[in-house]
Parts: sequence; structure tokens; C-alpha cells
Amino acid sequence: MIYWLLKYIFLGPWLRLIFRPQIEGLRHVPSRGPAILAGNHLSFSDSIFMPLVVRRRVTFVAKAEYFTGKGIKGWLTKQFFLSTGCIPVDRTGGDAAKAALDTLLRVLREGDLAGIYPEGTRSPDGRLYRGKTGVARLALESGAPVIPVAMLNSDIIQPTGKLIPKVMRVKIRFGRPMDFSRYADRLGDRLVERAITDEIMYELMELSGREYVDVYAQKIKEQTTATPHYSPVQTPAIG
Repeated sequence: MIYWLLKYIFLGPWLRLIFRPQIEGLRHVPSRGPAILAGNHLSFSDSIFMPLVVRRRVTFVAKAEYFTGKGIKGWLTKQFFLSTGCIPVDRTGGDAAKAALDTLLRVLREGDLAGIYPEGTRSPDGRLYRGKTGVARLALESGAPVIPVAMLNSDIIQPTGKLIPKVMRVKIRFGRPMDFSRYADRLGDRLVERAITDEIMYELMELSGREYVDVYAQKIKEQTTATPHYSPVQTPAIG
């Protein structure tokens, strides 16, 4: 109920008025039945703008801590994630990635739309990074088509670390559905799952026009935040 009230009455109309979404290919999102919306991840606002323009509910997963905060801030955080279609996943025990995929798989089996960012984290510099194979496993196990979604300028509207977004037209591009049913009997085959993931990332590269880097974004972030190791020998920078 909160999701629909915010999307169509309290928040959504204002966001549409202010940011005037420019959308391409929305017809590729099915009007009924399960589908996986797989997008590049440039900004915190991706999880606001993309569900805003899709007529159906899009469900993402988020860590359970976002739903259990105390005080006004905790309540506001919880309401925000509920309003954007997120459901909590406990990451303190067991395999967090498996818990997230199991949750999205349940969403798909109920005939709904599941949202996922194959890169696993926001891009540190706007480039498109190597996708994790969870999206392939989700597609193979559910049999649902994958709709690639390119966020084109959300990193300009709300760069990482900026609380207040810049007022400008948000641009999103939806690609044609990708059908991987031909690999239905190959669930668990790591080579097939990697090939499917790479195919999805290639479509996102084509849709977004962003440079592709065949490295996990999280690794780049870890390298950036790590304490520099000084050496008398100079080595060339990579990337």
C-alpha cells in the first residue's frame, strides 16, 4: 500500500514533474508475468527512477538493517525502502547472496518483476563493470526473460555522496527481452552462467554507451580505499 501511495499520489507525480523522465523501450517490459529487470548501477537514485517509470511494481532486495533503524531517521529509512519496492534480506547468517537470489526467485514465481544490478554495487566512476553470475542463475532457475535497463545519466543527477540531486531530465533506456530458455538444463554450469552474464552486460554496454571494464566494481572500490603501498619502483597505472 505504501509503495502505490507514494508512487502515484505523494511522491511519484512530483518526481515526474521535476525530473521529466525520458524513456525509451518501455514497451519491452511485459504487462503481466515474471521478468528480471537487470540494470547498470550509477547512483542511489537508480532504485527510485527506474521503478517510477515502470507501471508494475519492481521488487529489489536490501539488507535488513535498513528496516530496523531507531528513531525518526530509522523510520524514514524504512519507509523509503518499502516505498521503492525493496524487501529485507538478513545478511548476518549464512550466504547473503543466496538469500537475496532466493527472495527474488520467490518474487518471480509469483509472476512479478524482480530488479537486480548485476554489477553488485554502484559503479565507482560511471563505467560498466563485470557482472556477477547471480543474474544468470536467477534467469535459469525462474525461466523468466531478462530486460536490460540502462540508466543513462543518473550519476550526473545524483553523484555518489551527494544527498540533493541535480534537477535535470532523467534518461532511461529499456532493451529487448533476453530469452535464455535454451540453457534451461544447464543450471549450475559455471561456464554457461558466465556466458549468460557476459551477454547481459554486453547489452547494457550497447544500451548505455558506457565503457566496459572486465573487472568487478567492488575490487576497484577496495583498491581505491586501501592504504597506498609506497615503493621506490614506479609502476604504470592500470585502467
